[in-house]
Amino acid sequence: MKQYEFEVTSDDSSRERLDVFLSAQQTEISRSRLKKLITEGLVTVNGSNRPAGYKVRLGDRITIQVPALVTLDASPEPIPLDIIFEDEHLIAVDKPAGMVIHPAPGHSSGTLVNALLHHCKDLAGIGGVERPGIVHRLDKDTSGLIIVAKSEPAHKTLVEQFKERKIYKEYLAIVKGNVKKDKDSIHDSIGRHKKHRKKMDIRALNGREAYTEYQVIHRSEIWSYVRLMPKTGRTHQIRVHMASIHHPVIGDNLYGGKSTHHQMERQALHAHRLQLKHPVTGLNLSFFSPLPSDMTTFLQSNGYNP
Repeated sequence: MKQYEFEVTSDDSSRERLDVFLSAQQTEISRSRLKKLITEGLVTVNGSNRPAGYKVRLGDRITIQVPALVTLDASPEPIPLDIIFEDEHLIAVDKPAGMVIHPAPGHSSGTLVNALLHHCKDLAGIGGVERPGIVHRLDKDTSGLIIVAKSEPAHKTLVEQFKERKIYKEYLAIVKGNVKKDKDSIHDSIGRHKKHRKKMDIRALNGREAYTEYQVIHRSEIWSYVRLMPKTGRTHQIRVHMASIHHPVIGDNLYGGKSTHHQMERQALHAHRLQLKHPVTGLNLSFFSPLPSDMTTFLQSNGYNP
């Protein structure tokens, strides 16, 4: 158990939320993790528990108890990685379709985390969880760009950039049907499906805000090639939103994209571009992943050359 102690010594800091104050005092613990520690009773103010929204006061003495890191149930594996960018703080990887991000029941090896633990020798423990350095995710059958933190300060800052919607994300997808509007946006909230636990649903009672913009690049009578810019990061967001307007991603069997007319072995969804600020230097970074061969082949065989 690691312990941190702080005192509110400035009038400028008084009346700030507890989680905001603590986030500004150190670089090792993200604000989201601080909230979890507060909820678990591991943060005290003058010896007493307070909620994350407590307004700190001049003279308050605050203690944080940080539990030991969760044991990582994953082993390093020499799996090849397509690295787009890497420095001491972060790594950008072009993930192939079919690769799972982190170990889970049914996928105990061969994951991105297994590969990263071999490539980055000191990655274990970043973020204090069993998914070291992971700040966002892609579904198994979605290809493209993913960013991983290699240091605790980078992890904290990247998590906050994603949460505050400061990272530009652009996806490419091939969807069923002729999407009539050249561009539009979808604002339906997303939550867990009440019956099918592997699915998400816009009609869920516990839905959270979700917002996706899209533009049609090319259309035919039976499929459309679209660019999508999700502004939030809900589970299956693009897949659910496109299915909700009756244009599911081709190859997405879970949300209605299966069809004998379309030859795709997986969902035709690719994380194409990411733009963000470097979590330590503040420099603007822009990463690009070209359309993978299976999606390119589909488009070319149907008369469009991307």
